[in-house]
Amino acid sequence: MSTFPDQFRLDGRTALVTGSGRGLGWEMANGLAEAGARVLLHGRSRERLSTQVETLRRAGRACDALGFDMADRAAMAAEIATAGPIDILIHNVGERDRRPFADIAADDFARLIDVDLSAAHALVKHVAPGMIERRWGRLIMVTSIVADLAAPGAASYIAAKGGLAALSRALAAELGATGITSNALSPGFFATETNEQLIASPVGERQRQRCPAKRWAEPGEIVGAAIFLASPAASYVNGHTLTVDGGVSATYMS
Repeated sequence: MSTFPDQFRLDGRTALVTGSGRGLGWEMANGLAEAGARVLLHGRSRERLSTQVETLRRAGRACDALGFDMADRAAMAAEIATAGPIDILIHNVGERDRRPFADIAADDFARLIDVDLSAAHALVKHVAPGMIERRWGRLIMVTSIVADLAAPGAASYIAAKGGLAALSRALAAELGATGITSNALSPGFFATETNEQLIASPVGERQRQRCPAKRWAEPGEIVGAAIFLASPAASYVNGHTLTVDGGVSATYMS
């Protein structure tokens, strides 16, 4: 029987983290690599990931890169076919459209749903058969606390994240007997590059005050939760949403 620390090791596993060129995706990929996984970084092109790949390799980590746009399903299939068996999928890509609902055209709404939600279906279709054959797999969908705590000005993003959370539960029910676990990871207010302008705004300050911790999270604070869900330690955790938000969703504040 493995020791307690060993249950969080990922040696011999390959993890694909989508949208891992920066932000939370990069932090999770870096953490999984440190835990022993071979990591597949993902972005729109391999060339844009060359610095990150080199950083991990210099640290002695096993790392490769896949380059494809989530909307290009043919490119997705071609790139994944070169990667070898994938044991862990963290779907982290999440485009945003911070406009009022009335300003979002139908085509724009559909495109965001396709990239943030429908692409997850396509990715799982590629990686799940191998996981089923090996009787081991981890599917982790990165959602958001807005999947449950809606806010104005992001209707398509909220709809996509809510759908992603539901998809993770559906996959847990359908694939649970195959050795695969399917869970969601729900971040709160994180101080990523994408949120820099928001953090500096009055809205960002209200969000900071809304959090019981009275601060925005550092990007690296997502890593422990991701490693846990990907690891043998979470072998009986299935259909769960693990929230990392400093207590925002657990409290009522005006």
